[in-house]
Amino acid sequence: MSLIGRHVLSSDLFDRDELERLFALADLLAPVARGREVVRVLEGAVMASLFFEASTRTRLSCESAFSRLGGSVISSTGAEIMSISKGESLADTSRVVSGYSDLIVMRHPEESAVHEFAAATNVPVVNGGNGAGEHPTQALLDMYTLHREFSRTGRSMDGRRIALVGDLRHGRTVHSLIKLVSLYRDLTIVCVAPGPLGMPAELLELAEGRGHRIELSDRPESGLKDADLVYATRLQTERFADQPLPYSDEFRIDRALVARACREDAVIMHPLPRDSRPGSNDLATDLNRDHRLAIFRQTDAGIPMRMALFASVLGVADQVPGALRPATWFQPEYTGPDDAPFYRNPAS
Repeated sequence: MSLIGRHVLSSDLFDRDELERLFALADLLAPVARGREVVRVLEGAVMASLFFEASTRTRLSCESAFSRLGGSVISSTGAEIMSISKGESLADTSRVVSGYSDLIVMRHPEESAVHEFAAATNVPVVNGGNGAGEHPTQALLDMYTLHREFSRTGRSMDGRRIALVGDLRHGRTVHSLIKLVSLYRDLTIVCVAPGPLGMPAELLELAEGRGHRIELSDRPESGLKDADLVYATRLQTERFADQPLPYSDEFRIDRALVARACREDAVIMHPLPRDSRPGSNDLATDLNRDHRLAIFRQTDAGIPMRMALFASVLGVADQVPGALRPATWFQPEYTGPDDAPFYRNPAS
């Protein structure tokens, strides 16, 4: 399957072979993402970054990835400063912006908007998050993180126990992730959520149809037991309007809960942002120095994986190996003091 010229609107686009090809390309581009090497395979290309909804990681990560491939970025953030606020249709905006760029990354609070937008354009559109629908590039970087974490500890993706915890009904990241992780074999997927916030039935059916075992739980402590991956999501309060929030403090994943429930070699992930305010029921900051916490290794993985995706969609992936050269600017030894010792030195 070739990604050249394709829209990336859903994780449905990818199969296991394509995932593993992207992993290999991301490995090659990881030194570029860390500023240790330079590549210019997209020199002259322009990416339009259109975010109708707030974003930090996705927007900056996509823009950084495209720039590190040698491309340029034009951007607009917030519907209130776009011509849509004057009554312009999504289709008209799409057709106009496609004349300014070679690839568009778009985020919108309505699930159908990215599909309407892509149907009107003549350049590839990448879904940066469509309401409570999907977030395929986040799922790609999550899978790349898992690939690296499991490889480091000598485990394969097959046969793992995966715990997805939190607001699984509205969390678009887990909707895309379950589609990708279920491409592997013999998994036990534990969905841990209050009843009203459970994983949509069609996604459970998809995973079961691929031969995986599904377990449902509303108790995080038992749901996390023996999991190889704990993937936490925050409560998507922006999707609730004025409805009551059925979320107890059991869903606060902190050092005490992890000590009671998690394996020593578990991987703990979160798509971020996490709610770090006192009293929030999310992934706690007292885990910051726990070597199992992979959230910053996860965000770092977003640059090489999105680079690999953009290079593939624009048809220059095969040019990367011959185009790499050393960078000449200052390069830090490690990212920060909270990073696990094995991660501080990229060569280790």
